[in-house]
Amino acid sequence: MTPISRRSALAGASVLVAGSARAQPRFPDRPIKLIIPWAAGGPADGGFRILAESAARKFGQPVVVENKGGASGVLGALALQEAKPDGYTISQMHMSVLRQPLLNPQLRYDPIVDLTYILQITGFVMGIVVRAEAPWQTLPELLAYAKTHPGKLNWGTLGIGSTQHLAMERLGMAQGLAWTHAPYRGTADTLRALLGGEIDFASESSGWAPMVQAGKLRLLAVFTAERARRFPDAPTVRELGYDVVVDSPGGLIGPRGMDPAVVKVLADAFRAAAEEPQHRQFLDNMDQPLLLLDGPAYRDAMARTYLEERELLKQLKLLP
Repeated sequence: MTPISRRSALAGASVLVAGSARAQPRFPDRPIKLIIPWAAGGPADGGFRILAESAARKFGQPVVVENKGGASGVLGALALQEAKPDGYTISQMHMSVLRQPLLNPQLRYDPIVDLTYILQITGFVMGIVVRAEAPWQTLPELLAYAKTHPGKLNWGTLGIGSTQHLAMERLGMAQGLAWTHAPYRGTADTLRALLGGEIDFASESSGWAPMVQAGKLRLLAVFTAERARRFPDAPTVRELGYDVVVDSPGGLIGPRGMDPAVVKVLADAFRAAAEEPQHRQFLDNMDQPLLLLDGPAYRDAMARTYLEERELLKQLKLLP
């Protein structure tokens, strides 16, 4: 090849690279929609709004939060089935997204295959709370009352098949209890119902913390392996002799088939946001751990958990 031909070929290659760069603009070059599949006001909503604001500064583009409460928290995952896999629509991931397709055959998505796992971020502290004026001072007292008054107690969670629901059902089945579960659209709605006297107790994530600190609610026990840092007097359920421990990791997901380079941009920004002081302070305030895992490791962990959840649901006779 002559020098002139070589220069011509290199020039042609440069045009192709430039053309390719023009065909693939920098990501993101417009706002990103982050779906939070709960009503506004709960702990998941608050934490992810902090993350969205921080990530937006890193992207130089807004991250617009859209709340889609109801349907046991799967409306975000369902929206992703229709979204383009371009990274501009993402959603909060949580355990109900994994579990609900097992409980509801009408949900036509595979939680492992039909989603892109971006980043695991944190977990949630689950606890059992009653109104401050309730007669039960401890969890054993509540369970003893339920045993001697079958069908009398009503209790709430943020949805059928939620982690909070299954944790309490495991506890009730182990004790042979009969009571009535009332599902709500989100933690904030559940706690409003509890304060208003619609239900007798709630099995919920740590959105109850400010109300416990204010003396409006009483925390009887937590489902975590260790006691919550801010509530050292509240025992774990396992400490009380009931073998139920709940770990409920959550993070970010996108539609199936996302470009790995786009996934990395999203993961890097949200990982950095998760480690910033404002978010860490929020987690401390909610007694939530920081449980960072990259996308592939997150997907592998959820694949294992999916099999475990299916076996648990069989044991609880909750599969259709």
